[in-house]
Amino acid sequence: MNFKKYLENKKNIIDKALDEYLPSEEKSPSIIHKAMRYSVFGGGKRIRPILTLATAELFKKDAESVIKAACGIELIHTFSLIHDDLPCIDNDDFRRGRPSSHKVFGEAIALLAGDALLVSGFDLIIRNSEVKEIKKQSILKLIKETSSHIGTENMLGGQVEDITLNNRDITKADLIKLYMKKTAALICLSIRAGAILSGAKQSHLKALTKYGENIGLAFQIIDDMLDIMQDQRDTGKPNYANKFGIKESKSECEKLIKEAKDSLKIFDKKAETLKNLADYLLTRKR
Repeated sequence: MNFKKYLENKKNIIDKALDEYLPSEEKSPSIIHKAMRYSVFGGGKRIRPILTLATAELFKKDAESVIKAACGIELIHTFSLIHDDLPCIDNDDFRRGRPSSHKVFGEAIALLAGDALLVSGFDLIIRNSEVKEIKKQSILKLIKETSSHIGTENMLGGQVEDITLNNRDITKADLIKLYMKKTAALICLSIRAGAILSGAKQSHLKALTKYGENIGLAFQIIDDMLDIMQDQRDTGKPNYANKFGIKESKSECEKLIKEAKDSLKIFDKKAETLKNLADYLLTRKR
């Protein structure tokens, strides 16, 4: 398999679906629809929805069977990025090399665009029930899991800790706990979504969750390293690479990726795509 082409193909499928599912910029009220599209099509690699599709493939499901849920999770991810960038949280003027939503549309519209993407994300997950082979019980389970993974005990709670914890006094255990909530939770949700909609057994879900936790932690630590190497770190916020150094961070990521791949042994050779995704995350440059 040419893995680069695999990623490009899946990204194109996801982008086409997102373009179809999102309201057009001309639809009233146009300003919020422009803001939603501005952030959704702001250069993301679509790692989370690709993980959903790749996990479904593991259970011999095609992209069409889970694409709405995959796109729904991507909209929820984008909601979190818009809100993170707001002046009251991270106060970031740029996102992926472009002005942040609030710099283009103002704080009020950016806030509402994030809200709209969160609502639209849940709507798309519910609409995945339109696929005949998907059990309605699986949709209900995924809605419940989505609420849990993005709630105050996971993603939103991680965002709270990200702006309230003192980087100077934070321990490694604190950072791992924070990153599990802040980043790994949504990555785990993306993987579990593909498995749940495919009717995976509990043993399979357990293995995939371990995989997701490990690549999620590695993903955030790699982000920390990239921020330092590109001189974009916020010294007031928790940062693994800033706290423990680049060498230790690289070693930790290699360990996490190995553990992620090892957790997939239950699937034998059928999980090669997920293993390749783990390796890709380890070597990404942004």
